[in-house]
Amino acid sequence: MWYSIKESIWMGVAAVCGLVAAMLGGWDTALTSLLLCMAADYVTGVIVAAVFQRSRKTESGALSSKAGFTGLLKKGVTLLIVMVAFRVEQSAGVPYIREAAIFAFMANEVVSLIENAGLMGVPVPAVVTKAIDLLKNRANETDETR
Repeated sequence: MWYSIKESIWMGVAAVCGLVAAMLGGWDTALTSLLLCMAADYVTGVIVAAVFQRSRKTESGALSSKAGFTGLLKKGVTLLIVMVAFRVEQSAGVPYIREAAIFAFMANEVVSLIENAGLMGVPVPAVVTKAIDLLKNRANETDETR
């Protein structure tokens, strides 16, 4: 059967998306949640830089294509790690490695999302701010001991 160019392109896109989803362990709620958190963090980061000009990624606080590209690369590497975690899970026969990686990265995205909200002037409860500071301090302590 002959397909139009448009149909062929859409079939190719669907095939690539299906392959990527399969390599990430399937399209489930955990992966959907991670991608949603990643998108929300990226969008709020762009808003902080473009509208509020309070980004911590540049000296001026303004939007930077380099900072945006770097952010997208980091999110791509996050998905690469989820892919590797899935393969390790499959090889080890253990059913939780992929989900643990997804939840760890999701927590990181949520922290960044809350920071972005704070930079926009959205009131963030003190308990949330203290929890984020505690997590950052622990991460810095771990980095310094390496």
